[in-house]
Amino acid sequence: MDRAIGLIELTSIAKGYEVADALLKTATVEIVFNRTICPGKFMVMVAGETAAVSASIAAGLDIGGETVVDDLIIPNIHPDVFPAISGTRVIETTDALGIIETFSVASIIEAADAAVKTADVQLMEIHLAMAIGGKGYATMTGDVAAVTSAVAAGADYIRNKGLLVNKVVIPQPREEILRDKI
Repeated sequence: MDRAIGLIELTSIAKGYEVADALLKTATVEIVFNRTICPGKFMVMVAGETAAVSASIAAGLDIGGETVVDDLIIPNIHPDVFPAISGTRVIETTDALGIIETFSVASIIEAADAAVKTADVQLMEIHLAMAIGGKGYATMTGDVAAVTSAVAAGADYIRNKGLLVNKVVIPQPREEILRDKI
């Protein structure tokens, strides 16, 4: 079965609920997230077959209009993305540390998916907008070459959208900076 995710990020909370309703009424998809995010934005993520997700997102974008901040459709989402978003990912040790930071929730999910599909890295966390002004960031670990390649791939994908804030690779991070993250 061809599984995909779709996400619409909006500036309006009220419009976010309207878009979420439309996504569910347009095609057979399931809600993954449907919530407010900082700073006063709203995001709705759905999952399902690629054609259904594409149809739902198209309808949502029409309804969202000028309130849409960003959107995505990712067919065959990497299985490490959801545990990294939910914070259920357990990483025992950290080698090199890679960080990608973006201006939107949708773009950090796209960057993380591109990164983990490019090289042998473990996603540690995908932080979505809360308490960071609506931005997103992803952390990953692996050997230096893999992390460098993954960060470059994720950053390049987002740079083309104009939503990259920054990217960093730290070859041997001090344990203290990750104490609450691993």
